[in-house]
Amino acid sequence: MKYLSLLLVVFSLNIFHAQEQAEYIRENYTKYEYRIPMRDGAKLFTAVYIPNDVSQKYPILMYRTPYTVSPYGADQYKKRLGPNHLLAKEGYIFVYQDVRGTMMSEGEFVNMTPHVSAKKTNESTDTYDTIEWLLKNIKNHNGKVGQWGISYPGFYSAAGMIDSHPALKAVSPQAPIADWFWDDFHHHGAFFLPHGFNFLSVFGKKRDKLRTTFGKRFDHKTPDGYQFFLEMGPLKNANEKYLHGKIKFWNDIVEHPNYDEFWQSRNILPHLKNVKCAVMTVGGWFDAEDLYGPLNIYKEVEKNNPGIFNMLVMGPWVHGGWARSEGNSLGDISFGAKTSKYYQKHVESMFFNHFLKGKGELQLPEALCFETGANRWRRFQKWPPQNLQPKNLYMHDKSRLHFSPPQKEGFDDYISDPNKPVPSGNEIAIGMTREYMIEDQRFAARRPDVLHYQTEVLEEDMTIVGPIDANLWVSTTGTAADWVVKIIDVFPNDYEQKGEKETKKMGGYQMMVRSEIIRGRFRESYEHPKPFTANKITKVSFNLQDVCHTFKRGHRIMIQIQSTWFPMVDRNPQKYVDNIFKANEEDFIRATHRVYRSKEHPSHIHIKVLPTK
Repeated sequence: MKYLSLLLVVFSLNIFHAQEQAEYIRENYTKYEYRIPMRDGAKLFTAVYIPNDVSQKYPILMYRTPYTVSPYGADQYKKRLGPNHLLAKEGYIFVYQDVRGTMMSEGEFVNMTPHVSAKKTNESTDTYDTIEWLLKNIKNHNGKVGQWGISYPGFYSAAGMIDSHPALKAVSPQAPIADWFWDDFHHHGAFFLPHGFNFLSVFGKKRDKLRTTFGKRFDHKTPDGYQFFLEMGPLKNANEKYLHGKIKFWNDIVEHPNYDEFWQSRNILPHLKNVKCAVMTVGGWFDAEDLYGPLNIYKEVEKNNPGIFNMLVMGPWVHGGWARSEGNSLGDISFGAKTSKYYQKHVESMFFNHFLKGKGELQLPEALCFETGANRWRRFQKWPPQNLQPKNLYMHDKSRLHFSPPQKEGFDDYISDPNKPVPSGNEIAIGMTREYMIEDQRFAARRPDVLHYQTEVLEEDMTIVGPIDANLWVSTTGTAADWVVKIIDVFPNDYEQKGEKETKKMGGYQMMVRSEIIRGRFRESYEHPKPFTANKITKVSFNLQDVCHTFKRGHRIMIQIQSTWFPMVDRNPQKYVDNIFKANEEDFIRATHRVYRSKEHPSHIHIKVLPTK
């Protein structure tokens, strides 16, 4: 009852603060709606909120989205403005725009708009044209423009800073999509099924006219995604049973299973050039949707645009958690502080106020990263930091994990059955849960089709920073296979997590720190897949993305390896077919997979360790 009462108090306070913000916005801003013409004549619907106080000039802060700028109507106001409530009270001209072909904007919508010649329209030119119009038609601005966006709007922010308009001074792509063959729908070519299906079944519907609302969400008629997608059967049944060929982008995914020109043209990374504004890319270590995007957009901007201010912020957040939660915990894991509030006040507000208002001395590092495990912010002069010590964690017999390579022959095997796949989480859910990237993995470790290896108890803290690479020597009795690798922090058996209100017993908890999958057919090329030769030892190497995590003294490091991860990832038939999206029921077969741990074939995980001094 005490816990329920506390929840009610927190809920009531949140409602109060939301109402207070809504009242402040209505009292201090005036809303206008415009249809801004682009260079090809298409008009984009744009809502503009201007401060009533005209005693000073204000910078423009813009948000471009394919979702909605609702509410519509000049007398209908948003309940919150800007990236955070502090900036709304600071005073900005806030601009919200439906991107081309969505909601109330004219033109044709193209997912992840390919960046083409400036003679044609793209998201860079639409951003440029919008800024140009705003500068000429909106009163009381100071001539400086900023942009931000989370998730898909993060992509539009990144695209908008290419060939930057001279007035565009500060951009913050947050959880931005960079390339849909690694973000969101695919990871190393493996298809993230419920995320793609659930999103496109609503967002992918064709718009026959301008509109102010989305259609209804897909009704799965069950809360159990594992059962729903298993009963759906092969991926081709998605169209036959539910989508009926009406979702164009789903059809495009089906026809383009490999990393061909269709996907390559939608990769924003090669085009992040001629960026003249300050850039702050933001991501979450536990972002189940877009972790690849922020890390790689930061790297490409850094490489291609020397001399500009470019920084990376990575916190202990889920997708957009820095704007939608206090960031003090995720699932069972506490981070010891309200990390989102710190970020909003001392990082995000400082960034925009400095570059758009000229306020305050900029005291931000090249990379600001939250170190999970130790629960503290770390400031680095570059990312990944310098002077890291490379180490390998090798698989050994008896489920052991060592920093020294094995000296004798050996392997471990398991039977992988696509009709009885390993669950991707311990919760009943219809989609990809927010907590899956940090969830206790004991439910998986106890399955016979999951291998696990762990170190001895650590005698000293070990901080792993930067990218992690898996290097596996494997074989299969089939001709196709997926490979999932998880890096796990195993807590001591007597571990207790101390919180503000209570102490939680978490002995033996297996906290997932990082996980990734590769569709084995892409082990040599994402453009030209190839089958495995049955029973032939083959090397499979892939990147697991970056981390910043401390394995504390008394903990252990565990590696888990498996080949199904359902329903989050669609099932690999394990019999090679040209296109898994068109596989038949009889193509799905049981196979025995081996992971080798020998002197000649030393399967291992490559990590980088931050020196203690």
